[in-house]
Amino acid sequence: MSQPSTLTTDLKPHLALITGATGGIGKATSLALARLGCSIAVHYNSAADTARELVEQLQHLGVKASAFQADLSSYDAARKLHADVVREMGKPTILFNNAGLTMGKSGVKEITDISIEEFEHTWRANCGTAFLLTQLCIPDMVEKGWGRVIFCSSVAGFTGGVVGPHYASSKSAMHGLIHWLAGAYGKKGITVNGVAPALIEETKLLPGSTAELAARIPIGRLGKPEEIAETVVWMVKTGYVHNKVIAVDGGWFIQ
Repeated sequence: MSQPSTLTTDLKPHLALITGATGGIGKATSLALARLGCSIAVHYNSAADTARELVEQLQHLGVKASAFQADLSSYDAARKLHADVVREMGKPTILFNNAGLTMGKSGVKEITDISIEEFEHTWRANCGTAFLLTQLCIPDMVEKGWGRVIFCSSVAGFTGGVVGPHYASSKSAMHGLIHWLAGAYGKKGITVNGVAPALIEETKLLPGSTAELAARIPIGRLGKPEEIAETVVWMVKTGYVHNKVIAVDGGWFIQ
């Protein structure tokens, strides 16, 4: 007798909360999940027009979608974001912690170039509120017996990267969080993973010109948001992918 498929290919019963959804990776992932029928809660901070346009695109694909504003350097704003999503759309079964910032700094050479306030602000925005949103979403996933939590890290979390210690440490902190969560919730129907991109087109975090950065990548070009989105979709669909941080970086980092 053949075994039932363990792939989840119909996401119509599911709602994904995607933070930083108006950036290149967030937008591409929103559209990719919507094509599988998933409802999408679109988080944005300041790009209200982009969020509205994305919601219209998603609705044209035949799924439920709505936009929610929050400054995710604030824990109170993260709590309000979750409450607003639950009230308007329901309880997310997919959480893509994708929002992030660099404090407008890159190529930092000296540890003294980053103040403790900038360090803490970066950590809170990149990892702290991702932890909080995960903490808020997981109990409902446990109740349903199915959930996907995915963090958007960075190759900087493995290597230190080219931005600075504030950014690299906030991303590597995600890795330890992923491993702990995976151990705690894997047998409860929830998979926990991370994707670690490097130098992706159409993102706001590129630390230099396209030509300069592409020369650092073994395959000779920057990545595309859709390539990260496909990795996230794979993690959502495949229940045997668990406790992994996958570098998608054109071969920059040998994992």
